[in-house]
Amino acid sequence: MTAPIETTASQAGAQPEAILSGVKKGQIEGRSLGQIAWLRFRRDKVAVAGGIVVILLVLLAVLAKPIESIFGLDPNAFHQDLVDPVLLAPKGAWGGMSWEHPLGVDPQFGRDLLARVIEGSWVSLLVATGATILSNVIGTVLGVIAGYYGGWVDSLISRMMDTFLAFPLLLFAISISASLQDGAFGLDGLPLRICVLIFVIGFFNWPYMGRIVRGQTLSLREREFVEAARSLGARGPFILFRELLPNLVAPILVYSTLLIPTNIIFEAALSFLGVGIAPPQSSWGGMLTSAIDLYEADPQYMIVPGLAIFVTVLAFNLLGDGLRDALDPRSK
Repeated sequence: MTAPIETTASQAGAQPEAILSGVKKGQIEGRSLGQIAWLRFRRDKVAVAGGIVVILLVLLAVLAKPIESIFGLDPNAFHQDLVDPVLLAPKGAWGGMSWEHPLGVDPQFGRDLLARVIEGSWVSLLVATGATILSNVIGTVLGVIAGYYGGWVDSLISRMMDTFLAFPLLLFAISISASLQDGAFGLDGLPLRICVLIFVIGFFNWPYMGRIVRGQTLSLREREFVEAARSLGARGPFILFRELLPNLVAPILVYSTLLIPTNIIFEAALSFLGVGIAPPQSSWGGMLTSAIDLYEADPQYMIVPGLAIFVTVLAFNLLGDGLRDALDPRSK
């Protein structure tokens, strides 16, 4: 027979953390997935730097009008006395840089480049963010439906994606933007151009997000938590929006941070070609267009908006790469 197990009073009253010798209370602590991702992201100094720059750029865009009002910046104010009318170049070195105009002035009308870069920041970020949200909504909904239901639904949506990807997007965007410049849908001027750019860029870019979400959904729909929801009688819409979508937040977030800089470049390209944001409203692409004929006399007029686009795109790409590594469960 097995001898009875005797439990001493000291063993019965011992606390769980006291059983492990040498381990103090609070040394063993569980972490959520969000905490693990944040620790991984925080270790990536390059991604953190990119995130800081992105936050500063967003604040600059949101507070563009108050900043211009506080510091007395006017992006459309002419300073003809600062421009040489013969050479069509700013007076002074480095594009007319001074305490009053830290980035210089444009060689045509003497407008302050700092004010025009700040004014163009909110336009670029608004168009890029709006187009990204539109692409995400359409691509996520259609992608998760295609991946979950499969069959003819998947085939139909996949062929739709292939059709949109076959469009010559740049030519299509140019034709739509040019045809709606005079007014449409009760809008005209700057609001119409911003809405048209958001629609054109966002509506024709959703297949990229759709393919990513579809691929992730194909792997998630066979997981145990989806089978458990089915066994409990959950229907398709409930599984789609309560079970699958929460698990797709990470790839959607990562791809969004990589899609925003692409949309910024697309908006700058359309403005550069003359079918985007029209003067006198400042835009980074429009500033590059004006600098084409004047870069020999004043190279800085092209460098300043080019650097603004470069820094913004680079910061978003670094942030996106850092988020991708931090949210990847297979990374170490």
